[in-house]
Amino acid sequence: MNFKIASSPHTHVRRKTPAVMLFVAIACLPGIAVQTWYFGIGTLVQICLAILAAVAAEAACLKMRQRSVLPRLKDNSALLTGLLLGISVPPLAQWWVVVIGAIFAIVIAKQIYGGLGQNLFNPAMVGYVVLLVSFPLSMTLWVPPLSLVEYPVTVQDTLMLIFTGYSETGFSLAQLRVDLDGYTMATPLDTVKTALTNQQTYQEILNQKVFSEGTGIAWFEVNLAYLLGGLFLLQQKIINWRIPVAFLLTLTLFSFILHSASPDGSASTILHLFSGATMFAAFFILTDPVSASTTAKGRLIYGALVAVLVFLIRNFGGYPEGIAFAVLLANMAVPLIDYYSQPKTYGK
Repeated sequence: MNFKIASSPHTHVRRKTPAVMLFVAIACLPGIAVQTWYFGIGTLVQICLAILAAVAAEAACLKMRQRSVLPRLKDNSALLTGLLLGISVPPLAQWWVVVIGAIFAIVIAKQIYGGLGQNLFNPAMVGYVVLLVSFPLSMTLWVPPLSLVEYPVTVQDTLMLIFTGYSETGFSLAQLRVDLDGYTMATPLDTVKTALTNQQTYQEILNQKVFSEGTGIAWFEVNLAYLLGGLFLLQQKIINWRIPVAFLLTLTLFSFILHSASPDGSASTILHLFSGATMFAAFFILTDPVSASTTAKGRLIYGALVAVLVFLIRNFGGYPEGIAFAVLLANMAVPLIDYYSQPKTYGK
């Protein structure tokens, strides 16, 4: 028998950064496919635009910093940032919206801090929040699922809307958001928030067409697809289980308590878990290895903190979806979380 002696660190999973980034991108494919099926090919167009803008911005910044461009582009971090941002942008938003977000994410949220591994905030969420604050109308105009819209959106219409603002037949995006009965439709979370503000009960809200079996049409399937992708990442040990588990369990607990106390005045737990960007955030946004907590206890605290912030913003804030703001606020707390959650040195 040969007894091999190796110095620390003892790495169990020897995957390089480009491979890790590529695995995360591959795990997004089921969610992207379902999202495209329900909301149209605009999702793919936004992703392509975001990736191209992110990679170009990364190359320009590296060139100005006199760093080697091609080796650093091959780490796939800019590609993944653009991919995550493109998924988050409404499919029919105009082209310059996602381009501005991608450039801001790379230049301001990543390269100014020194590049990959140095950024304090999640770049994709920084770009998303900048767009949400700067262009709130464009960032909230999600079209209904294709099965519910009055005017079918063809591939040509999609391209025309993204690059000109109007479809081939002259319809604007606001007109295309009208359903079969002539009512302008919003996302499930936005519908619930607006209706509760107007003193409607939760059971009355669920009778609207955007809902089916207590969840939003299409959004349940999209979240389920990202859940499957996240489970793939866990199985491949690309991400740690603590952050998504802490996030989902905490969100489940708080939403269950509030809905039990006020069933007519709050959304159900199933709607919180399978609407908006819940599963996408749990497995693909919160688990960013740079901006998230790195200690075992810290990851649990970090995931729970994001869940609490999301719950508060969704129920009491001004936005129907609070993922991006919650992630950035929790990113600010990561240094403090890691400082107080460091494991004791062996022997002490």
